[in-house]
Amino acid sequence: MRDLAVLLTGGSCLWWFLMKFSAILRTLWLFVLTRVLLVIVTYVGYILLNTPRDSTQAVKLEDMLMVWARWDALNFLRIAQHGYQVPTDFAFFPFFPLLIASISQYLGPWSYWLVGFMLSNLALFGTLLLLYQLAADIGGEKVACKAQLLFCIFPTSFYFFTAYNETLFLFFALGTLLALRRHHWWTAGLLGCLAALTRSVGLMLVFPFLVELWLQKDRVAINKRTLFFCLLPMLLIPLGTALYSLYCWYSTGDPIIFATVQENWSRRSAWPWAGIASAIYDLIWEQPFGSFYQAHILLDLGATLSFLALLLAGWRRIRLSYSIYNLILLLFCLVNPSLTHADPLISMQRLVLEEAPAFITLGFLCIEHPRLDKALQVFFAALLVTLSMIFYMNSWMV
Repeated sequence: MRDLAVLLTGGSCLWWFLMKFSAILRTLWLFVLTRVLLVIVTYVGYILLNTPRDSTQAVKLEDMLMVWARWDALNFLRIAQHGYQVPTDFAFFPFFPLLIASISQYLGPWSYWLVGFMLSNLALFGTLLLLYQLAADIGGEKVACKAQLLFCIFPTSFYFFTAYNETLFLFFALGTLLALRRHHWWTAGLLGCLAALTRSVGLMLVFPFLVELWLQKDRVAINKRTLFFCLLPMLLIPLGTALYSLYCWYSTGDPIIFATVQENWSRRSAWPWAGIASAIYDLIWEQPFGSFYQAHILLDLGATLSFLALLLAGWRRIRLSYSIYNLILLLFCLVNPSLTHADPLISMQRLVLEEAPAFITLGFLCIEHPRLDKALQVFFAALLVTLSMIFYMNSWMV
């Protein structure tokens, strides 16, 4: 009987290993396939839109990939290379450029873009693995694979391909959620601290931390000592924001300059519905049909309302801490709209990417409704190709 138990235990471990290995291989395949797709889109778009007609000159690979160094990617790379120079630089939290600088200083000035590019994509691979695990815990393998696919082909997922800090933040944020789910409080606190050093919204991970403590109150609130040692790691999350605030205070005299400079992007504090109402008003009455900003508003408003719907649809489908995470991140964006800008919900089509657990809900819905699944895959992929070209051709879109 003992030998049988050992055999069964060994078989279970082997089965667990094979399942994990299979999930990693599928994730790697999806990761490589979508990266190759974006390289092909870059090649075709670069040749057709940049190369002079009848040209016979060869195109350098590095020149072709450098077209992805646009907008905020340039800000991160400049900060990594030269540090914080002007007040608006402080809007960009330090961990991503610090990581780039710590590696590139050994490789040389030529390497900053390449290192930023590689870090962003490696962090995406890690994020996909974490998303798979979070989704598989709730809905099984099919939902997990569907969530990964939709996450990778979402229309603005091209930001994961360039030197933006979204993937690094998501890696830390989803790692925090998974650590909380596994009751690894100190790991969750450390990852939350790194998330808070990567993006300002990382501070909001305090809320899912509290929710998980409440959900597991039977084992956490046994006595005051146990509760104290479970709450203590949570303080690491605001510590990340506090460390950056101290640096800002030392450098500029303003500990929250990262918030005050948001006025340069027309962002002001407002009620959560103000940006949505303003966007609807502008779309109907202010913007003429076919105008540049009409397309912007449609994309940003559509993304906002879609993820609001996913929040409601997922309230009973996914874990409460994941829903609270989605809710807090959505509110964080909505209470800081750009009401004086032509697009009041500017960048929302990118910012909703940070609500990665919403893709678990979307995975559930697509499994339940195959026609919706097929329609979304076609729509997402087509819009991803279009917006990718608009981005790397340096036409502002998101």
